[in-house]
Amino acid sequence: MQAKETILKKLRAALEHERKVNLHRFPIDLSFMGEDLVLAGEVENIAAKKIALEIAAASGGIQRIVDRLRVAPAERMGDAAIRDHVRDVLLQEPALSACSIRTRSGNQLETAREVALEPAGEIVIEVKEGVVTLNGRVPSLSHKRLAGVLAWWVPGSRDVINGLEEVPLQQDNDDEVADAVRLVLEKDPWVRAEQIRVRVSNYTVTLEGLVPDTKVKEMAEFDAWYVFGVDRVINHLVVERA
Repeated sequence: MQAKETILKKLRAALEHERKVNLHRFPIDLSFMGEDLVLAGEVENIAAKKIALEIAAASGGIQRIVDRLRVAPAERMGDAAIRDHVRDVLLQEPALSACSIRTRSGNQLETAREVALEPAGEIVIEVKEGVVTLNGRVPSLSHKRLAGVLAWWVPGSRDVINGLEEVPLQQDNDDEVADAVRLVLEKDPWVRAEQIRVRVSNYTVTLEGLVPDTKVKEMAEFDAWYVFGVDRVINHLVVERA
């Protein structure tokens, strides 16, 4: 027991020193469930969530991490409204036009779009307590990552569990992640993607270039954090001066 208490104490101290994890406004509950470390609570944004999990993963003496962190939503919505918004953004995305789109509520499965001729994929959307779960299959890792980010962009989303499988199976690597980040930046109407350079090394994304203001700088960083598989984001974007 003493060893676990020591781990929790050191982890709390590490989180306290991380400026992007604001424990005073958004406290994180740390506990052990057997040998598994549990992180629970509401965090300020996607960066705080992923950084907290990364810090926890770097701690010694932990078998597994149970992620119960939720991101404070931009707008509070009920699960049905979130599900409808996610369905609509996936239906409107041209890159996913060859995918059937379905929603699940309890035991009820509804089809929003059926692709009958040689479907390239199927996405099933489920939402519970603000957490969006995507299951099914898509043609590539880029499609998987794009669908996940589109779900994150829905204002009420508190977390996205991306269980989509790419068929056929692809080998993931830094180039795949870089391509996905560039695609997401291009899809974001508030970001001028042509002014941003993206580099990826060991799943760490570095953003460089010019942005008009600090808000866009932050939005571009969050876009990169939203991409499935990204472990860290280094934001070297520079705000343009008049």
